[in-house]
Amino acid sequence: MFFEIKHLEKAFGALMAVRGVSLVVEEGQLVSVIGPNGAGKTTLFNLITGVISPDRGDIFFKEREITGMPPHKLCRLGLTRSFQITNIFQGLTVLENIRLASQGRSGGFYFLSSISRLVRPTEEAERILNLLGLWDIRDEIAGNLSHGDQRYLEMGIALAGRPKMLLLDEPTAGMTPMETRATIEMVKRLKGEITILLIEHDIDLVFALSDRIVVMNYGSVLAEGLPDEVKANQEAQKAYFGEEV
Repeated sequence: MFFEIKHLEKAFGALMAVRGVSLVVEEGQLVSVIGPNGAGKTTLFNLITGVISPDRGDIFFKEREITGMPPHKLCRLGLTRSFQITNIFQGLTVLENIRLASQGRSGGFYFLSSISRLVRPTEEAERILNLLGLWDIRDEIAGNLSHGDQRYLEMGIALAGRPKMLLLDEPTAGMTPMETRATIEMVKRLKGEITILLIEHDIDLVFALSDRIVVMNYGSVLAEGLPDEVKANQEAQKAYFGEEV
């Protein structure tokens, strides 16, 4: 099994944020987690990526238990995350941001080495820039980019270590309709290159890209299945849309 969660639970005082969640993601799939605000989606991501530890349950990645493993160790194993809030080096260029991430994840003391040691990180950064369509703005200062381009850059940073699985936490948050369409195209390019677990409120993106969809509500899995199956599920419709659709 490539990635699996078994009976995951997390409480904050009297609030049960995640209750008995089980989930399987096959290698190469794009699985989306949707649900209303407060459904437990981001808490689930925090549990998976070691930001917080579960009260109960187990998490497995590439047949290895990773429950409670800290984020930096998960990154080395090939599991990487982007966040709702953009997290980039504002004063560096786009290229420098991604190259620095590549250096950090490949190890070595580059600050003590000759410029020739930067060849591999630079090549990796250029690959990612082309993959994400950021090549033309590679020399722009990151802090001067539009919100959408900053989000794309954050994805590039997450990809710099060639992860096996990428967790995307609301990649279209705060984007214009044009930026959202560009993001959909970008995720399409990533799909197949990497396994993706996605939290997203843009339902058009979710149904256009997902192999499977998981609907959460009140910390539990309410429904899951193929996009057409989730569309037809009346409980999921009421929980997510507030009415039947």
